[in-house]
Amino acid sequence: MSHRDGAPSSRVLDCWGTRPDAPPSTASAAVRPRRDPGSGDTPPDDWCSVVSALPDEPLAPEWLAVPADPNDLVPAVWPASARRDDDGELRLGGVRVSELRARFGTPLYILDEDEVRAHARRIREAFDAAAAAHRTRSRVYYAGKAFLSADVVRWVSEEGLRLDVCSRGELETALAAGADPARLGFHGNNKSVAVLERAVEVGVGTIVVDSLIEIERLGAIAARLGADRAGIVQDVLIRVNSGVHAETHDFLATAHEDQKFGFALDEAHAAAARIREMPSLNLLGLHCHIGSQIFGAAGFAESAARVVDLHAELLAGGDLPLLNLGGGFGIAYTAADDPTPIEVLSSAIVEAVARECEVRGIAVPTLAFEPGRSVVGQAGVTLYEVGTTKPVSLGERGERLYVSVDGGMSDNARPALYGAPYSARIASRAGTGDPVLVRVVGLHCESGDIVVEHEYLPADVTPGDLLAVPATGAYCHALASNYNHTPRPPVVAVRDGHARLIVRGETLADLLGRDAGLDAVPEPAESSAAQPGSAGEGEA
Repeated sequence: MSHRDGAPSSRVLDCWGTRPDAPPSTASAAVRPRRDPGSGDTPPDDWCSVVSALPDEPLAPEWLAVPADPNDLVPAVWPASARRDDDGELRLGGVRVSELRARFGTPLYILDEDEVRAHARRIREAFDAAAAAHRTRSRVYYAGKAFLSADVVRWVSEEGLRLDVCSRGELETALAAGADPARLGFHGNNKSVAVLERAVEVGVGTIVVDSLIEIERLGAIAARLGADRAGIVQDVLIRVNSGVHAETHDFLATAHEDQKFGFALDEAHAAAARIREMPSLNLLGLHCHIGSQIFGAAGFAESAARVVDLHAELLAGGDLPLLNLGGGFGIAYTAADDPTPIEVLSSAIVEAVARECEVRGIAVPTLAFEPGRSVVGQAGVTLYEVGTTKPVSLGERGERLYVSVDGGMSDNARPALYGAPYSARIASRAGTGDPVLVRVVGLHCESGDIVVEHEYLPADVTPGDLLAVPATGAYCHALASNYNHTPRPPVVAVRDGHARLIVRGETLADLLGRDAGLDAVPEPAESSAAQPGSAGEGEA
């Protein structure tokens, strides 16, 4: 049984007011809907402080098995380079975690460069092969929102991927890192005039339009800039909602989606007609994204049937050479997760599109995809130091050991936001105790500050141990915050026994320096010089 993001949780309520313990939908093959904080069953304000196990639930969920060895590293969850030395200490990319702690401190994001490259290459090759089998081509865009830095831009570009950005900051990072703007795709439901001007000026290859207002805005910008530059014509895709939302093994198919992105299928004709009236815009095709952390192809197949139907109808008005089906391919966060291999998934998705095209008697367009999590997720490991351990008795139901670390929801918001599951292992040594049920929690003043909600660790886990949480390459650094005025950690790349800083960590001086109410910023007791990973770290 796979434990998925948003699955029923033992927590009564997270600190945003949603109730992850709501029962699954009884509808066939449907995703459990999250409770609407504005609905009649909204809990009182003080629910935010209540986080505990429900009295009728077991301490450990069904999917969590007691490990034969709580020091084992599950291959599907950890980078391929992860291994323990003879003394039990963890190595990542050939570098011992004690060395990483000494140089860069904790918390610390660690990214295995070879793992990122291997996933990028494998995904590209899988879709290329699947497309070639149906006499078409593929494009693979890395979804930069998962994690973006100059080095990652270069890695994925060198492995043959294009890049998807969705903000001015992501665009500028990609450009500064040397990305070819013609190989960029630009998303977003509220791109400003300034952002669109910048995208057109630098020659972004494809802009995904999300509303009629944006079409008018972009058409006017491209016409104006084109008048000065011998006729700029901007390629665009129309984002549509297929009515299919997928998550892990389930999908929900509806006529319309109540969400901020894209056009309903029956509204796309008007959007396409307006684009085709504008000489400054060129309609390449349609874009659709159905969800995230998806393990099967059924949702993609259902969505493809709907989107290809629209694609065929729009062909009457002109060529549509590209169809972008988005991303959302899942990864393993725990030993219970069993994501579909990308070779199987890509083949099934392309086969579904080809089948729908054949039924309608049309050619299969070039197919584009946007993996993010599946490129960087497994490559990332977050390293913490244990500060305290505390057994909590739950009466007849047993006891849970709380393990507190020096990070938390400021460096990984996903457990609090989505009830996302993670794994953990003692990294500085091999534990010798029997497996005990633990909850790894952070240092923040928030009862929902949970890093790993359910895990078995050796019973001798103790303050001073280094604790590693795998599969944190995606949406951890990207969603990091300064909650409780906590500096964001650095990001370090490891490869072939070497480690180098790729994103500098913040210092207390950085936090104080942004406060305009401080005329003279005092030097904190822990200055930037005393905080590893803050600046100046090179390769070792």
